[in-house]
Amino acid sequence: MRSRSAKGRRHRGFWDYGGAARARLVAVDPAATAGAAVDWANQRVPPASKGGAVSDAQAAQMDNRLKTGLRPRPKIGLGVAPSDALPKMLSAPASRPSVMQAPVLVLNATFEPINVTAVRRALVLMLKGVAQAEETNHTRVHTTSKAIQVPSVIRLLSYRHIPQQSRALSRKNILLRDRNTCQFCAHAFPASELTLDHVMPRSRGGRSSWENLVACCYQCNNRKGDRTPEEAGLKLQRRPRPFTLHTSRQLMRLIGHRDEKWRKYLFY
Repeated sequence: MRSRSAKGRRHRGFWDYGGAARARLVAVDPAATAGAAVDWANQRVPPASKGGAVSDAQAAQMDNRLKTGLRPRPKIGLGVAPSDALPKMLSAPASRPSVMQAPVLVLNATFEPINVTAVRRALVLMLKGVAQAEETNHTRVHTTSKAIQVPSVIRLLSYRHIPQQSRALSRKNILLRDRNTCQFCAHAFPASELTLDHVMPRSRGGRSSWENLVACCYQCNNRKGDRTPEEAGLKLQRRPRPFTLHTSRQLMRLIGHRDEKWRKYLFY
């Protein structure tokens, strides 16, 4: 059974077994420790020929650590890619958008344009027998049994009564309506450099509606702040219009301006 004195001395580096035998404390020789550290440093630290030249400050820091018996910190490589690999990384092609997300024009049974949907939804309507393809692209979608040409324009087989043309109030649709143009400075910007501005500030009762939201660049938005355009010395290029049938057709034209097959259905 160990005595309390032995338990108290366990953290000092030796044990006392009833006083019969005591562990000898090994004296540490500073010279031997420094010599071992120097040998270890010669093995770990690469010479100047392999790496870069060691600066005076680094050499002084290494000497101080050797004098105090501490091991010098080894140099660790950061794994930086070589310069010749950068052009290959930068020239990598960007990921192309999915074919299933391409826009498709939806016509009523009377060939009246009523909506724009994605290829995925258009194929579902065609497979259900609800719609048929009026215009197709050269791309094909392969199933387990057959290949289907990707539609560009589909038409509903039965007439659908649409009481009122409506479209979701969203940032994307507002930017499409205003043609990605700031309505204060009349400069065109990418969608990432535009925001939405309330003509009548929300702090004064302005609502988030088609008639009160316009596309605006960040500089004009900061200049306007929580004021009306007249108070900020800004002038609207045109008053924001409510959503009408004309606005719906305009949005459809802007979405499918690259597809020539949409033109004869959108009354160009």
